[in-house]
Amino acid sequence: MSQLSQASREALGEGGALAIRLERFVPRQAQLNLTGAIADALDARDTLLAEAGTGTGKTFAYLVPVLLSGMKAILSTGTRALQDQLFHRDLPRVRAALGVGHSAALLKGRANYLCRYRLSQARGEPQFASRDQVDQFQRIVVWSGRTRYGDMAELESLPEDSPLLPMVTSTVDNCLGTECPFWDDCFVVQARQRAQAADIVVVNHHLLLADLALKQEGFGEILPGAQAFVIDEAHQLPELAANFFGEGFGLRPLQELVRDAISESRAVPGALAQVEPLARGLDFALRELRAAMEGLPPRGTRQRALGSPAVREGFDTLVIALQDLARALAPLAAAAPGVDACHARARDITGRLQRWLGEPAADELPLPAVQADANDDFPLPPEDDAPRGPSTDVFWYELTPRAFRCQRTPLDVSGPLRQHREESRAAWIFTSATLTVGEGFDHIATRLGLDDPHTLLQPSPFDWPRQALCYQPPGLPDPNARGYGAALIAALLPVLHASNGRAFLLFASHRALREAAEALRDAPWPLFVQGQAPRATLLQRFRESGNGVLLGSASFREGVDVVGEALSVVVIDKLPFAAPDDPVFEAKLEAIRNAGGNPFRDEQLPQAVIALKQGVGRLIRSESDRGVLVLCDPRLSNKAYGRTFMQSLPPFSRTREVADVQAFFGQ
Repeated sequence: MSQLSQASREALGEGGALAIRLERFVPRQAQLNLTGAIADALDARDTLLAEAGTGTGKTFAYLVPVLLSGMKAILSTGTRALQDQLFHRDLPRVRAALGVGHSAALLKGRANYLCRYRLSQARGEPQFASRDQVDQFQRIVVWSGRTRYGDMAELESLPEDSPLLPMVTSTVDNCLGTECPFWDDCFVVQARQRAQAADIVVVNHHLLLADLALKQEGFGEILPGAQAFVIDEAHQLPELAANFFGEGFGLRPLQELVRDAISESRAVPGALAQVEPLARGLDFALRELRAAMEGLPPRGTRQRALGSPAVREGFDTLVIALQDLARALAPLAAAAPGVDACHARARDITGRLQRWLGEPAADELPLPAVQADANDDFPLPPEDDAPRGPSTDVFWYELTPRAFRCQRTPLDVSGPLRQHREESRAAWIFTSATLTVGEGFDHIATRLGLDDPHTLLQPSPFDWPRQALCYQPPGLPDPNARGYGAALIAALLPVLHASNGRAFLLFASHRALREAAEALRDAPWPLFVQGQAPRATLLQRFRESGNGVLLGSASFREGVDVVGEALSVVVIDKLPFAAPDDPVFEAKLEAIRNAGGNPFRDEQLPQAVIALKQGVGRLIRSESDRGVLVLCDPRLSNKAYGRTFMQSLPPFSRTREVADVQAFFGQ
């Protein structure tokens, strides 16, 4: 045991600094085991892969040794919400308890910070879509005069998906850099300066990966060099990394280019007359292309999209419209930084579009550009010069009700992740509550490029047999059979009556969610259905209701953290196997098959097990929680692979009798 490990265990143990100084802190053996392993990895500058079950207290388990080590460290979390919680709540408490004075900085992607230049430009917009938007914009203007950090999260009343956000924040594409008249007061620059000077920097995975992509492409770095990296919610990293090492474009950034090209041209005498008709032509081409794509499946391969003559013609027209706009902007670029930025964006997107179409144009080489931040629409690094074949990349598209995006995604990101880790010469801690399949780390280790990591499997310390019950309703048909949804609701109603609502129902598809919401419409409990309100609002209303029923899809599998009786039942309708029509997933399975592997064993099953564990983890969030897990999919019992799922879950008491559920709730 290293000296750091001993000191960390003492700080978190009986009579230690945290027990003395933090109210309601209780030492846990599971936490001590985890912090010891983390401390040893930090001390040896080694790599650790650690699964820590719900209730272990992994945040404190890594904060204590990181702070006691004195290392310059980067802590990366899965979401902005967790990032804010770590920086504003957990880190200050542990730092104060230990009595250390390490400086800390919170760093987010640029799209999280107010851009003074974009705000000034937005003031000249002719109109907003509604009176509510006008009021929200005025609140932003008032807040801009008093904010110290410019973090848009300070505006709690502003929805996360507000259409005003792209108008008052910047992306790498539209940032003017040192040419900006507000450069000296730029909130992004100031945040990065604080990060460079800090001992501890709290980021999220998007920004960490953007930094990795920048270094790989030779464009410098956002984050300061560090001696230690802690990757919390590490199970998310491989899929996110695939976005950063790919390349894409979409309708929304192109529409923003249209708007910005017209707006910026107003500052150059005579420019508007030349630029506006071509920008409007680009906008028309975009709308025509989206209309042509209407008959396509929501997601599909490039081959599927270009197989439609109307879609192919739409893309060709879009390329011409982009090139025409770029040529019109070229002689005007020197007249104003904003026009210059629009010219560079037009060239860059033209290159991305042509590469996606499989037709790179030698005379239209794109400028190097990296979307390096957490909330830019498509956070993707530039294309490198190496040839990409179908064995390593998949080209695909996705449609939303009014937009589209097209992307190239690499099937294996373990190489660049391994390279970055090795070149850093730092300690790397990868941790999550859901990393193993069965009790093995092989799947996640391979995806992260970890050849022989130290591992720790620390089960949840909760008393699962006493606190929780796993109920598998008998007699349900195959999940793909007609009538499964109706049978599911019939099986759930006795459970919901026994618990008086207080349930979270997790569905494998939006269609199943909608059907369940309709079937429960007249139930005696308030329903909170994903999509009816912003996520945070929905969760808050659910907590406060006391007996509500929350219905969500796969995107709600993570981040639902409801402690107490408000969430006493978690229902999972089907095993969360990935959608068979997902083009990236299909290509990944084909690559495994071509390499002589077993796609189901090597990818489909492990991915589904980890996803199921995420859903199950919503049930018990504290030592005092009690609840029932309802696993409805009969394949858990009648398929051989069901054993792998059940072995990966906590040690629940199990039953197939609804009477046991009623007894659990005291009825």
